[in-house]
Amino acid sequence: MLKMENVVVKYPQFELNCSLEVANGQITGIVGENGAGKTTAFKAILGLTEISSGKILIDGQEKTKESASMNIGTVLAESFFNELYTVKDIRMILKNFYPTFDATYFTKLCDNFGLPFKQKYKDFSSGMKAKLKTISALSHGAQLLILDEPTSGLDVSARNEILALLQDYLDQYPESAILISSHISSDLQQVCDDIYYLKNGKVLLHEETDILLDRYGILKVTTEEYPQLAPELLLYQKQQGYGFDVLTSQRNYFLENFPQMVVEKPTIDEILLLMMEGEKI
Repeated sequence: MLKMENVVVKYPQFELNCSLEVANGQITGIVGENGAGKTTAFKAILGLTEISSGKILIDGQEKTKESASMNIGTVLAESFFNELYTVKDIRMILKNFYPTFDATYFTKLCDNFGLPFKQKYKDFSSGMKAKLKTISALSHGAQLLILDEPTSGLDVSARNEILALLQDYLDQYPESAILISSHISSDLQQVCDDIYYLKNGKVLLHEETDILLDRYGILKVTTEEYPQLAPELLLYQKQQGYGFDVLTSQRNYFLENFPQMVVEKPTIDEILLLMMEGEKI
């Protein structure tokens, strides 16, 4: 559905150089620290920022300024809604803008999330705004959803409801695709088929979520044990008081061959934290 091929975006003090792919019927996640380039990548896909080189293909067709835009549902950190609009006003605007807009579905979701129809957008809480932006993106049958931090500002219950909506959306539109970013990697772990880790504008890791959870491990080794490790099986390391924490994608190998070694099964948070703070091997 979506492919970025060596896309470069240059700013005075930052450069994005990114390749990624989102397949039909899948949810792909991007995670990274603030300033890693997640929002820049999304804006490049949407044509909101100019790319210096590379290609962006949507449904096999290269996206250019002249090419016709496909039906994309978007959530960005910045809201495109007028602060004085009510939910009722926004529903009318979306209905006039998108031929495929489903007003009944939009209204139902707003009711389910308790959004007041006559209250002005400027008086909404940050959580209410996040819900409305996501509902709007889901309400016109988009082929591609580009969601930048859609669960930001939501409590655990509301986050789970939003994530369930995304899964339901793919059930309803199985040929669509979703690209989502979040600072909460447990959210991505819950819904994403694969995850990209972006740091300083570059992709440092791309892996299927199941592989991250099933095959990756953190070795806690002493200084004496470290020389026994085969470097080709190691990814990142961080020095500790007792020796090293070492990230590997071959956890079972070490469990079978080094029974005396401490080999932990990490969460995605722990994997990414070691990559953020550690040194590439």
